[in-house]
Amino acid sequence: MSEQKTWPTELRLKNDKQTLLVSFDTGETHEYSAEYLRVCSPSAEVQGHGPSQKKTVPGKSHVGIMKIEPVGNYAVRIHFDDMHNTGIFTWDYFLELANEKDKHWGGYLNELEEKGLTRER
Repeated sequence: MSEQKTWPTELRLKNDKQTLLVSFDTGETHEYSAEYLRVCSPSAEVQGHGPSQKKTVPGKSHVGIMKIEPVGNYAVRIHFDDMHNTGIFTWDYFLELANEKDKHWGGYLNELEEKGLTRER
């Protein structure tokens, strides 16, 4: 297991329950929409058990976050209001989602379009 290099200093869910702020000991603070976290969940339901099994999850534009719970000292489990809660978000994955947003979000939007799906319910 690799050694953790960056640690969060704060996780704050905004009152709208649709935005999560994560601050790191590097001074970085990133804001994540609940929709972005939900459609990029590291769960097997979304990611599959390999690249060929990755799922495109439509209709999550209004999803919210009900609860965030720690998993050891390396991650959190996010409970979404659509009852999805199987993804374990590590600190490194939060940084990846922030630093590679164009790749993840852009890829998601392209997949929706290619499959004739929408972000709306």
